[in-house]
Amino acid sequence: MSNMQFLIRELRGEKTQEQFAEKIGVSRETLSRYETGRIDVPITVLKKISEELDNPEFNMRLQSEFFGTGPVYLDGPNVDLHRSAVKEKTLEELEEAISSLKDTCLSKPLKNFQPFEIQKLRTSLEELVEASTAILQLTAVLCSEAGISYKDLWTDHYLDLESQGYIGGMR
Repeated sequence: MSNMQFLIRELRGEKTQEQFAEKIGVSRETLSRYETGRIDVPITVLKKISEELDNPEFNMRLQSEFFGTGPVYLDGPNVDLHRSAVKEKTLEELEEAISSLKDTCLSKPLKNFQPFEIQKLRTSLEELVEASTAILQLTAVLCSEAGISYKDLWTDHYLDLESQGYIGGMR
């Protein structure tokens, strides 16, 4: 069973298949097929689930599952998801990223970098990716605990970027 199938079953929670299927606009039989892995879940259905549930974990998993990029939702045996532990880890990752970035000179064209400079750049990029994961993990944990809409945060952010002229009318 893929991660998405397991997550859909988990997200359904106490709802019956009939209730959840109605909420996302599919038949109970189709939902059963999604949950058992007999058929793949179409992107339109995943989008509907995302809109209906506004679940940060689901949204993070969608991005990593479909595109193979972006932060993953951390749920392994060594993760402490208490908000203060996640906050401390986020601060640690941010400090490491800032320190590494300050240590990386970007004043000359990248095509002229020596191998040791490329390695330093790669280390900085790795630190930035780790910080991105930590930031989104903290955002997901806090949104879930506080009942703040993860989707609305992003929608507001996109509108702000658009109003400042950083993105076109994408949304």
